[in-house]
Amino acid sequence: MTPKPSTVDDYIKDLPRPGSDRVTALRELIQSVAPDLDEDLKWGSPAYLHTDGVIMLVLSAHKAHANVVLTPSTREGFAAELTSFSTGKGSIKLPYYHEIPTELIGRMIRHRIGEYENEGVKWM
Repeated sequence: MTPKPSTVDDYIKDLPRPGSDRVTALRELIQSVAPDLDEDLKWGSPAYLHTDGVIMLVLSAHKAHANVVLTPSTREGFAAELTSFSTGKGSIKLPYYHEIPTELIGRMIRHRIGEYENEGVKWM
């Protein structure tokens, strides 16, 4: 039985490609857009938390895509720009065979932080 990862580095190391590449790229994007967020594992996946511990977003890798999970209100705020993506309650599927929409995801991350800091929107 493989032990559960205890760090985001362990999570990425245990992923097959292209999942490891996609999560690494998303991690780098998050760190460039929101360097003050803390990194941890929640539910076994990389999570990015405000300095007071509230979750801002979570990543996960799957067979054919990676998920970026924000809040439903953040996803809804960008719905018109997400029509070419499969989405869930607060998630966006990023297929491995497509480029990461870095500018869009960056704006969504900044929006998520702002909705928490300015409106008190917590995690789901």
